[in-house]
Amino acid sequence: MDKLSITGILLALGALVGGSILKGAGLASLWSPAAFLIVIVGTIAAILLHTPPVVFRRAFRIVGWVFNPPPSEREELLSQIVEWSNIARRQGLLGLESQVERQDDAFLRKGLQMLVDGVEPETMRHMLEIEVDNQEKQDLAAARVFEGMGVYAPTLGIIGAVLGLIAVMKNLADPSKLGHGIAAAFTATIYGIASANLLFLPIAAKLKGVIQRSSGEREMIMEGLIAIAQGENPRNIESKLAGFLH
Repeated sequence: MDKLSITGILLALGALVGGSILKGAGLASLWSPAAFLIVIVGTIAAILLHTPPVVFRRAFRIVGWVFNPPPSEREELLSQIVEWSNIARRQGLLGLESQVERQDDAFLRKGLQMLVDGVEPETMRHMLEIEVDNQEKQDLAAARVFEGMGVYAPTLGIIGAVLGLIAVMKNLADPSKLGHGIAAAFTATIYGIASANLLFLPIAAKLKGVIQRSSGEREMIMEGLIAIAQGENPRNIESKLAGFLH
């Protein structure tokens, strides 16, 4: 569980609500069904038009990583790869065959199977690099869905404010409605800017960080398996991969 993300969400809500109260606007000023419809529903509509269905579905499958990212197991991976290199040194690459089905991670299982099958190191590198790049591109495209929402939301907030001001202009003959109408108009702007800067853009940035970390782990696996295929000394493999721990 990512405690920083949870703390950030709570602080964002606290800052918005507390600031509204301290400024004298009150909680009621933060609620506007019309602003919600224009900004939030409008942002979802825009991103649906912007994004291919497969990318949109992927985005909402990985959004949970903001609060519960995949665990980082680099030290365990390093130990496992060094152990495999020792097995390969004693028993040959076929000695690793029993390890293949024990792996839950599809990328690790695929790489280990290529190692057991005797795939040439350069061919293995080429195939695994394609796998790493494709996975990273898919995940980054999904993260950019929230980045796009962060771009659209403020603009829709301005649209909501303008629509609210249009409604105010229609009631110029009734001064009692002007103050409330202007306040309601600017609520849409708050929705747009706050949702973009306190939610959508931070989510996109956090997801990108998780994706980069996961790509680094896959690169570590790739380098380790290739080193085993090349017959490198287990100590040298451990020293080489130690750089991925930092």
